[in-house]
Amino acid sequence: VQQLSGMLKELFQRARLEKPGQVDPRAAKFTLSLLEAMYDRSGTGYIKTRSAAAALIALSGDTLLAKYRAFFEFYAVPDGKKALITRSALRSLLTDLNQIPAIVGESCTLSCVEIATQSCFQGVLNSAIVEEKFLFWLRSEPALLLWLPTCYRLSATEMVSHQVRCR
Repeated sequence: VQQLSGMLKELFQRARLEKPGQVDPRAAKFTLSLLEAMYDRSGTGYIKTRSAAAALIALSGDTLLAKYRAFFEFYAVPDGKKALITRSALRSLLTDLNQIPAIVGESCTLSCVEIATQSCFQGVLNSAIVEEKFLFWLRSEPALLLWLPTCYRLSATEMVSHQVRCR
């Protein structure tokens, strides 16, 4: 948690320099509190790096495709010249991401994680999948992660302005 606190302070300091006036000075503290509430409920002072990264990626302002690729990059394992995501890695990712809606009381049970994992690996004979299959599955908007594209669309519409007058 201490290392993560330092990284978040640096991250938001850079963001403040890039976008003056748009980043709350308490952003690092609030983000750390959120991550602790999601991933360190017992107060051990330990949060897995991948879990924190998954949450930060999910909550970032990047495009869905960029988020999906980043998830793959953090959870995939190297296999020769390519990377693959295994069933257990996918379960870890889904469990980590499920903590985000859980913080507001909208979590799904562990069986939902297993159902989502099975749907991703449906028709797959190997123990792991390539990035293209993973991205294809995420684009199909699995129920467990439906909140992610919904939040993205909501945030994207905040930037839309129409030069039309209402009657």
